[in-house]
Formats: sequence, structure tokens, C-alpha cells
Amino acid sequence: MAKVLMINGSPDPAGCIHTAMEEAAAILAEQGIETEELQIGNRDIRGCIACRKCKETGKCVFNDLVNETAPKLAEASGLILGSPVYYGNPNGTILSFVQRLFYSCGLDLRMKVGASIVSCRRGGNSATFEALNQFFGICGMPTAPSSYWNDVHGYTKEDVYRDEEGLQTVRNLTLNMAFMIKSIADGKDRYGAPATATDVFTDFIGGR
Repeated sequence: MAKVLMINGSPDPAGCIHTAMEEAAAILAEQGIETEELQIGNRDIRGCIACRKCKETGKCVFNDLVNETAPKLAEASGLILGSPVYYGNPNGTILSFVQRLFYSCGLDLRMKVGASIVSCRRGGNSATFEALNQFFGICGMPTAPSSYWNDVHGYTKEDVYRDEEGLQTVRNLTLNMAFMIKSIADGKDRYGAPATATDVFTDFIGGR
């Protein structure tokens, strides 16, 4: 069975992001896709220190939830990142977590479907949304679309339930995500995975 890993960057385990992810999980379940939500926004996750030890060992030098999550990401067909808006940016914890996860895991993430969900009271949602989506394109992950930007508004889960358009956007997102996951799986069976060239690296400093 296909699986979507959901990383919740909110410090509130029952807050707005969790509420939106519950909505996404229900739709994905209807489509025959399993989900797992990881609550990381209230965890002590330090940032990357660019030591590059992961290039030698295949895992982050800080042996915490990041390394525990890498096998889950390897098995997943899709990934949803969720964060509240903090000063027009994602929560710092989820940024530290995902930066370390993507850099250290050494996984081939091509054609795993990515999506992000944001919650805010009023503004900063589009900047936060774009920041989270940056993780996907660089790794060959197609980003699932919706009928609007994937954000819900309010302070509490009750506020999110009142944001009917926001929840509709989340439902449309997950329906599209399910379609993409199934279509990519069918395409791989029929055509194989797309080739990716990696032999050229521009080094402006060295003049090569």
C-alpha cells in the first residue's frame, strides 16, 4: 500500500496543522493510501552544522528523530510538510528538521510527491508555503497542486473547521496527491523511472 508521511511542525499536537492533516489523512484513506503524522514542532531539533559527516556515514551526526525518520521517508510515496506561520516563515524547528533530513539521508527522492500545508491567523502564509515547497524541486519531487494555496486560518482547530474554503483546498490537494502517486506508480511500471543526469557541476570558484 502506498504511504504518505506527514511532518507536523506545529508545537501544538492538536492545533491547526494537525486538524488540516487529519482532513488530508481522511481523504488519502478513502483513496487507499496510508498516512503517518510525525509531531516534531515540540521536539528539541538542532540545526545542521555543515560537518558533512553524513556523506561518510549515510546519516546525520546528531542521532535523533531525523535519523529515525529517514527510513520512513524511504518507504513513503509522498510527503506533506505542515507549519504555522512564524514572522512570515515556517517554524524554525521544522526548517532545522527538514534541512537535516533531506541533506543527510542520502535517499533517492525523485518522483515522491510533495506538498505543504500552512496555518496562519492573517498573513505570511504564501511566504511560508513557498519556503516549504523549496525542498521538493531540488530533489526531483513533483509538487501536488490544489485549487488555492494550501493554507488554513485561525488560532484553534475550531477556527480551522470554520474555514471551509481552507479545508476544501486541503481536500483538493490530497485528491490530486493521491492521483499523482497512483499515476507515477503506474508510469514506473510501464516506462521505468526517468533518467537524471548528475555529471555536471559548475564550480565558479575553481574556474572549472
